[in-house]
Amino acid sequence: MPLRIAVFGAGSVGCHLGGLLAAVCEVTLIGRPQAMEAVRERGLRLTGGGRADTRIAPALLRASSEPSAVAGADYVLVTVKSGATREAAAAIGPHLGTDAVVVSFQNGLRNPEVLRAALPPGAVVLTGMVPYNVVRTGSAAFHQGTAGALMVDDTPDAGALVAALRRAGLEAQPRADMGPVQYAKLLMNLNNAVNALSGLPLRDQLGARAYRRCLALCQEEALAAFRAAGVVPARLGPVPVSLTPRLLRLPDAVFRRVAAASLRVDGRARSSMWEDLERGRPTEVGSLQGEVVALAARHGLAAPVNARLVELVREAEAAGAGRARRWPGAELYAELRGAAGR
Repeated sequence: MPLRIAVFGAGSVGCHLGGLLAAVCEVTLIGRPQAMEAVRERGLRLTGGGRADTRIAPALLRASSEPSAVAGADYVLVTVKSGATREAAAAIGPHLGTDAVVVSFQNGLRNPEVLRAALPPGAVVLTGMVPYNVVRTGSAAFHQGTAGALMVDDTPDAGALVAALRRAGLEAQPRADMGPVQYAKLLMNLNNAVNALSGLPLRDQLGARAYRRCLALCQEEALAAFRAAGVVPARLGPVPVSLTPRLLRLPDAVFRRVAAASLRVDGRARSSMWEDLERGRPTEVGSLQGEVVALAARHGLAAPVNARLVELVREAEAAGAGRARRWPGAELYAELRGAAGR
């Protein structure tokens, strides 16, 4: 019998995962009514990620807007924004089977513990990590713009899911250190706000030294907070995380040579936060920069650069869909240096 997988919060990442898994599993996507209607009508189109253009016929997917659609699933992949995690748990909890395994494939540090606290007692919750970027390119079309291996807790409960992901052509790694992996991912995700405020594709934004300097300031504050908390992030790439801010500050030509092997970003990649601002949706800045600010405060430190970015993104949210100010790199860097008193 095929593995039954439900994806709750089927937006860009959720539709991408569910669409690829549909080749080897019974997949139910659960998301916003308009988005799910598009899937029922047209199926999905998935591009990028080094794969051929893939079309998933509507008949291969079940699409719903009802939390009850998780009933009978072997795995429930939660891909909602961090701010909606508690609400998601309350919605799906009454419908989970006794043997269902819930997997958080979300940004931020606290979602697995929020799910455990809000789901029925005894529910199995695993931590997962999606390293790559997915952007919506049409009503039922999604593009993977960066690369990397999916990661999930290395437990027996994850075995069938890891096998299915691999059969679907996705690189998947069971990890015994998902806590440190989450902190490493948070460091990477601090660029989401910088990218969103730039208004540029990821490749163009990361190719500009001024924007990379903004990210370096964010990461330095985060690393200081991590040290104070006794946190050692996992090393997910060729460069130790402690050296990343120095790498980011290199001149553009040097940076391109040094980072070319690990910075696999195509021209259409954007951050999810940019997409949220374009569509007038709340962002996850509170679970990214806001997490750094809170962690620093708990250990008697300040994180003024990250705090200022929270404020700037909140201003962008308030501006409305597609109306956020686009910050040139030099101006954003000056703004953040000023916040830090430099």
